[in-house]
Amino acid sequence: MITNEQQRRERIAPGERLAVLGFLSPNLLGFLAFTIIPIGASLALSFYEWPLIGEAVFTGFDNFVRLFTRDPVFWQIVGNTLYFVGGYVILNLIVSLSLALWLTSRVRAKGFLRFVFFLPVVSPMVANAVVWRLLYTEDDGLIAWFFKTFTGTAGPNWLGSAEWAMPAVILMSVWAGFGYNMIIFVAGIESIPSSLYEAGALDGANWWSKQWHITLPLLTPSLFFATVMTIISSLQVFAQPFVLTGGGPGSATTTLVFYLYQQGFQSYEMGYASSIAWSLFVLIMAITFVQFHSQKKWVHYS
Repeated sequence: MITNEQQRRERIAPGERLAVLGFLSPNLLGFLAFTIIPIGASLALSFYEWPLIGEAVFTGFDNFVRLFTRDPVFWQIVGNTLYFVGGYVILNLIVSLSLALWLTSRVRAKGFLRFVFFLPVVSPMVANAVVWRLLYTEDDGLIAWFFKTFTGTAGPNWLGSAEWAMPAVILMSVWAGFGYNMIIFVAGIESIPSSLYEAGALDGANWWSKQWHITLPLLTPSLFFATVMTIISSLQVFAQPFVLTGGGPGSATTTLVFYLYQQGFQSYEMGYASSIAWSLFVLIMAITFVQFHSQKKWVHYS
């Protein structure tokens, strides 16, 4: 029996196929040249010791063995990265969801407020980080002035203290990134039928009950998407610690991507940097797999 798919293929003339390939070829060639080939090259490079200037020497899994067993700061950097991910993702979701609930209620100038809250997302991250570095200045920054005015103390040394540097990076990152998830949640909330809230009101449900029993269950697909994408992007954080702290003090704010940059473009150990990149890739894939596997327990698509 000839299926509909086979019939459709038979109706496509050879010239049309060539035209389709012609239109797709620029994108396919770009994807091949700038994505597939570099990914394959980095995987191959992770098995070599290549000082950039000089001959590459095949070392097998030595880069990975060194990374996991002999590198004195690698596991601290993994901890720094997970610390950032945990703090950033939780705060981002709380702030974005809270503002989305507020902006879908009876509040004036909703469109303007959404624009204002989303503006940091489309601003260059480096520019955001530079502004926040000025705000964090210990003696004459705006945050230090606030502490002196209302508490009488200078406040913490945000960027010079190993205890406060990572929280400072997290706070700046939340400010710069919560608007994206906020828009996703706003769209998800506005797609919920109003009849469900009317039925809840008839049953005597208050505002909190409506959000808990109607909004949150029906918003779980948006929550799932936002959580997955936020975790993936936060595991690749680079610009914020690079501009704010330079990875310091010490290695307190050095993340995996920042460490990759240091090894590859400051120490010129390209093979070792590639092994860090692939270790990060495996970490991202593992966390994403767990998220997709666990979604069956809490995500409701109907």
